[in-house]
Amino acid sequence: MTKKPPAKVKLSSPKTQKKGVLTKSTGRVLQMAQKTTPKKTVTEDPRYTQAVQNYEAGLRAMQEHKFEKAKTHLQKLIGGPSKELADRALVHLSICNQHSERAANQFKSPEEHYDYAVSLMNVGDYVAAREHLDKLVKQAPKADYVAYGLAALDCLTGHIEDALRHLDEAIRMNPALRFQARNDSDFQHLVEDPRFTELLYPDPGADVSSETGDSDEER
Repeated sequence: MTKKPPAKVKLSSPKTQKKGVLTKSTGRVLQMAQKTTPKKTVTEDPRYTQAVQNYEAGLRAMQEHKFEKAKTHLQKLIGGPSKELADRALVHLSICNQHSERAANQFKSPEEHYDYAVSLMNVGDYVAAREHLDKLVKQAPKADYVAYGLAALDCLTGHIEDALRHLDEAIRMNPALRFQARNDSDFQHLVEDPRFTELLYPDPGADVSSETGDSDEER
């Protein structure tokens, strides 16, 4: 009997060999692709991107002379991922503080200070407007126009309950303010609220009955 020649085994060249894993069940070699994880650069870091956006927003606010608004953006950079942006923010914050102190000291009266706060509201700088109104509350706590301004600001920023409370406070100090509020567009978000209607259009009989009750008690 002639023996069969042994089968030739083809050997692949070293260039074509690929790394793989030999499975126990099939004995086949599974090719495994090597994954390469790209390294994130600084500019791809979402925290850095957010820091740049805050920095740019702060600069725009400074250019518009909205220094209090600029401070809110720049303060977010302190302790952030970029030391360079944080150092720049500190310089700009110092400038903003100087302007804020200068503005606070230039008012000759609370009324003049209030007019400045209203001007901030008119340009949409609600953060700075609230800061000035809060200062006015401490300077002139019994000023009806300050409570009225807070009511308008609260309404513009969606704080309905606070708006009604401040408006009620203002009208108690000066009932004539209810006529001003009727035509004030700052309170348009309260038009459908029955509590707002009650403040501006009180029941005449309520005042008469209260006065009658007081006179009966005196008797």
